[in-house]
Amino acid sequence: MTDVDADGIGGTIGVGGVGGVGGVGGVEGYGGALSGVPGAPLLLGVRHHGPGSARGVRAALEAARPRVVLIEGPPEADALVPLAADEDMRPPVALLAHAVDEPGRSAFWPLAVFSPEWVALRWALEHDVPTRFIDLPAAHSLAQCAQSEGEREREQEGEGDAEAPGDSPSGGPGERPGVPAPEVRVDPLAALARAAGHDDPERWWEDVVEHRGPEDGDALASFSALEEAMGALRETGEGGVDDERDLVREAYMRLQVRAAQREFGEGVAVVCGAWHVPALRRRATVAADRALLKGLPRTKVDLTWVPWTHRRLSRSGGYGAGIESPGWYAHLFAAADRPVERWLTRVAGLLRDEDRHVSPAHVIEAARLAGTLAALRGRPLPGLSETTDAVRAVMCDGSDVPLALVRDRLVVGDVLGQVPAGAPAVPLQRDLDRTRRRLRLKPEARRRELELDLRKDTDADRSRLLHRLRLLGVGWGEPAASRGSTGTFRETWRLRWEPELSLRVAEAGVWGTTVLAAATARAEADAVTARGLAEVTALAERCLLAGLPDALAPVMRILADRAALDTDVGHLAQALPALVRSLRYGDVRGTDTRALAEVAAGLAGRVFVGLPAACAALDTDAAEEMRGHVDAVHGAVGLLGDASGPGRSGLRPRWQEVLRTLCARDAVPGAVRGRAVRLLLDEGVLAADEAARLMGLALSRGAPPADAAAWIEGFVGGSGGGMLLLHDERLLALVDAWLTGVTAEAFTDVLPLLRRTFAAYEPGVRRGLGDLVRRGPEARVSVTTAGSGTPGFAPGLDVARADAVLPVVRLLLGLEADDSGGEDPRRHESRNEGAQNEGAENGGAENEGAENADDDGAQNHGQEEGGPEGDRRSRTGRDGNELTEVGA
Repeated sequence: MTDVDADGIGGTIGVGGVGGVGGVGGVEGYGGALSGVPGAPLLLGVRHHGPGSARGVRAALEAARPRVVLIEGPPEADALVPLAADEDMRPPVALLAHAVDEPGRSAFWPLAVFSPEWVALRWALEHDVPTRFIDLPAAHSLAQCAQSEGEREREQEGEGDAEAPGDSPSGGPGERPGVPAPEVRVDPLAALARAAGHDDPERWWEDVVEHRGPEDGDALASFSALEEAMGALRETGEGGVDDERDLVREAYMRLQVRAAQREFGEGVAVVCGAWHVPALRRRATVAADRALLKGLPRTKVDLTWVPWTHRRLSRSGGYGAGIESPGWYAHLFAAADRPVERWLTRVAGLLRDEDRHVSPAHVIEAARLAGTLAALRGRPLPGLSETTDAVRAVMCDGSDVPLALVRDRLVVGDVLGQVPAGAPAVPLQRDLDRTRRRLRLKPEARRRELELDLRKDTDADRSRLLHRLRLLGVGWGEPAASRGSTGTFRETWRLRWEPELSLRVAEAGVWGTTVLAAATARAEADAVTARGLAEVTALAERCLLAGLPDALAPVMRILADRAALDTDVGHLAQALPALVRSLRYGDVRGTDTRALAEVAAGLAGRVFVGLPAACAALDTDAAEEMRGHVDAVHGAVGLLGDASGPGRSGLRPRWQEVLRTLCARDAVPGAVRGRAVRLLLDEGVLAADEAARLMGLALSRGAPPADAAAWIEGFVGGSGGGMLLLHDERLLALVDAWLTGVTAEAFTDVLPLLRRTFAAYEPGVRRGLGDLVRRGPEARVSVTTAGSGTPGFAPGLDVARADAVLPVVRLLLGLEADDSGGEDPRRHESRNEGAQNEGAENGGAENEGAENADDDGAQNHGQEEGGPEGDRRSRTGRDGNELTEVGA
């Protein structure tokens, strides 16, 4: 990890650095003890988000008892310090700074419970010691960021196309647009680890800091040693060169330390990244430091506290902090003793919650194995790598699958912080908080599913809130496919609160002070700037989902104007499905969709007129795209034609005529013609004989093989195509005869297209088709069409098998036992009497005795089972099959 501190947009308070851990004991003249200069400040160099550094800071502050605590961070946050003592403040949290005129320009300083800065902040509040942040103000940092972004854009405009996208050295993985790329610095932690003979800096840090016990008598010895190491690295250049931003920041920090010394004397303690300690210790004149700060750009900023998550701390790019195991670090910091045993106990509890068999014996054995591994590897105590190896071997049976769950839930974790209600916030954020509390929607870091029934007022309001937030770019929830229901009154959402959403809310605050007002204004603005007709129709659908009646009227006006001017059939076909889907929301959400229906009907009519001409002379890719448009329009017409309203009654017949036109035109690509035939066949307006005739023409020897293969894909591709071939032997025979007659050269060309078509079928369908093809034409006909008027079906209705299910159907529907409305079918005696009579009628004299015996046995069995509720009876049907009915 590198010691990169927050100094610009998207930055964090720090990603690493190195620090020390102190022990316990008294400190006298601590300034001179560290620097040899009487009255010098107490400089505590830390590793940001390091539990060892956090423990050391707490011990050093307890020993030194300073009069003021200075912490690396934006000075504008001094007014927010008292909120850290609020009982509703629970880390991880972050300081958010954003430009007032451009909320998207922002920076975060995340703090976890194991962060040294948070420990210092809490210690100062508990002991009534003044606390100040001393890093470069966010007003300068964000202004510098905007200035650097403008310079980079001007350079790119001057270079033109000299560099290919992605080749610019100023960008890199994890960087956000607008963040000036700092000069790459060598990881100082890795340099120290290499000097100590270790190739893994994380393991070295754990051994020398996290696993160390308290020092005897000197709480500052470790800080002094690491300050000396950082000084040596900076002098030799092994830790990398100082960039200009670091020099400016360190100059500002020195000025703030001097001001605190003038005010408080010798009792000044500074908590900052260990990389900066030698620079703060270095003698520099006030004039030189002020010269570095002269002429810095400035912008107006606002700061507040926002919730953070452990998962965000684990990310090294964007707003992350690069901590690979925040959950493990939090455990190390909180565990009073026996951290390995306590950790393994938590792992066992998690695995048991996931129905894995983990006993206390597993915990004991895993702890022993972790200790043995640490001894073999020469480590003072087991670390995360040893405990992970022990969990994999003992609790996970060597599998990495449950181990991934442990890493996700515990090593990283889904902890979400909380900030008090009194924290500064934009009006939109406060309205969102009030609304979500009213609707009982709690932000959570872990992804969860929320099922909504839109017939309930609370669920409908929740749906509207989530849709409005999505329209504002606040992706708290994402729609998901509903399980168990396809009705429009059901919605499923996947919810997960990310820290960046607080910034998105701040950005959306420019649209209004409430969620409703902001979403309405944003929808109207998006309608004006939409580039295509499909974007406007999608926006109209989102307005209906979000319940924005004030925005829907201007959106519909723009939609009507765009639809009247757009002549591209593809654009019209893309826009129609979203409009028709929107019509379904009127019943459940109570939205007036009459204007929407009129636009949709007019749009459908224009598609009908222009589609045949638009389908002519298309290449392969354009034909595939047009086939998708035909499917979309077909589904839209089905929904639109089923609804009542002006201009909708004749849509379905008109669409069917368009499909017939597409079937008959040779200039239409095979994929579109085949799809048109299939849609007409599914609608029942095209006879099976006519479909077979059209397929025969498309697969004749005179047709190009590639066009014939495309026709097959259009006809039998997609849902239900395999079942069509499975149950209609004539269609399968036509495909089989065509494929066997294709030349070897053409077969190579059409094979990928056919493989793509048949690979989309269900495994059972492919297996059934394979069996039919393997039998050959003669066997297929004898098996499926012998004596049958319809291919794939028996010659007549099997009355006996149909009658066998009637008692069960009556029972399910709550009907009487027979048509005459006799006794209750659930009564034991009536069922047996009916079974005997039916057996006598169906079986004849020669079977009467056997059937009566069966009924007697069934009667006795029902009495043994406890009367009518447990009664069962059996009878033999006309086809010899036995039906067992369970009484209700």
